[in-house]
Amino acid sequence: MKRDRISEIAELIDKRGKMTLKQLQEHFPDVSQMTIRRDLFLLEEEGKIIRVRGGAMSVKDVQKTSGVPYTKKTTMHTDEKIQIAQKAAGLIDEGASIFIDAGSTALYLAKEMPDIKCNVFTNGLAVATELSKKKNVSVNLLGGPLIKENLSTASSLASMYFADHNFELAIISATAFTPENGFSCGSQMEADLFKMVRQKAKFTYMMLDNSKIGKIKPYTFARLEDISVLISDDAFPEGLKEQFKAMNIVVL
Repeated sequence: MKRDRISEIAELIDKRGKMTLKQLQEHFPDVSQMTIRRDLFLLEEEGKIIRVRGGAMSVKDVQKTSGVPYTKKTTMHTDEKIQIAQKAAGLIDEGASIFIDAGSTALYLAKEMPDIKCNVFTNGLAVATELSKKKNVSVNLLGGPLIKENLSTASSLASMYFADHNFELAIISATAFTPENGFSCGSQMEADLFKMVRQKAKFTYMMLDNSKIGKIKPYTFARLEDISVLISDDAFPEGLKEQFKAMNIVVL
């Protein structure tokens, strides 16, 4: 009986892509929330779901849009990424024109974004695929060579592509950060793209979970003074938050 329930939970999450604890409780009214939580723990250990804040996501659903290597990134620090993505999604207004990068946190943002009329520019294949499921979101995908590690594109011709395109908000997720070296990533071409994007945007919002702190990648694309808002998780060090606030950066 227990195994049948666990299998049914896995099938439901695979079918819908994502379910909350509340939705699962409604489906299994005679089962306690604690029991459902234990079932989700077991399914995560078996590699069938990804537990997130308030529910679970299907591994198969993530793999369909992002592939196995990229999926490994999406399954790390998931609670933090979902928390950051939900905060960022709440900042997007109807009619906005924005740039979103290709990182795994950006993929969660694409999942959490409301289905409202807005224009999104992105260099992320998985991000674009996820956004394509939303009826009202217009998606513009940047061309160029494929960076297989994170299913992104970047091109030296990006400046020409963006010459006649306008967006007022850039939402970027950094791979690494230190106060001395700023926000960095592993691709020179992608770093150049982000520099151009933040210079074009009126505001730059940086998504950064606590696991990225203290890490350094080869290419810095922004420093503290270049961003308007830091979107972080609950475990982000308070002392570091104060450094951002001291530079008039809004910390969420």
